[in-house]
Amino acid sequence: MAKPTASKETKPQGGEEEKEKPATPMDANIKMILIVVISMILGGVIFLGVNYILIDNLLGSKLQQTTETEESEEAADEEEEQVEKGIIVDLGDFVVNLADADQKKYLKANVALELSRIPTDPDLSAPPAAEGGGHGHGEAAPVDPMKQIEMEMAQYKPAIRDAILTNLSSKTSSEVATTAGKELVKEQIAQDVNAIFAGTREVIRVSFGQFIIQ
Repeated sequence: MAKPTASKETKPQGGEEEKEKPATPMDANIKMILIVVISMILGGVIFLGVNYILIDNLLGSKLQQTTETEESEEAADEEEEQVEKGIIVDLGDFVVNLADADQKKYLKANVALELSRIPTDPDLSAPPAAEGGGHGHGEAAPVDPMKQIEMEMAQYKPAIRDAILTNLSSKTSSEVATTAGKELVKEQIAQDVNAIFAGTREVIRVSFGQFIIQ
């Protein structure tokens, strides 16, 4: 009998490595999920970092604005204190005919100016200084610190009173009857008086005491 012929196909030997298996769709999906997760994590880290920087800058800006506001308020308070220490000059009463065309009306007003201080002004809060030349039993008569200011104001008062009279007499009763009208007159008086002082002093405030229209 003839021997069966051996199969031409040869079986792989046990020591040979098997060929790599082709990638399955499941492996591709896993890789895609990992990429998405890593991207989300990186995006979250970047987002948190950017937010931290923005919030830090915003807080720093707010803190700086708050500090600047407090400094501005302190400066305003100091300015108000300086305004309160101005010199009050009472110019007395003014009686003027108003500019009403239909009927004759007049205004009686008491005007006072608050002026800025200059380095040569005496300290009005200090006790009066002693004036030389005795005042009985060797005592010196006290000197009123306002006298120096009154002497200085004496040279300006005629021009100041004339400016105020001109301003008031140019108004009608309706123009000065309202609060807004009075405030406008005060501003105009301050401008006129500042022009007279020519920078020597400055009018801080104009005040009306008595203000009667008849």
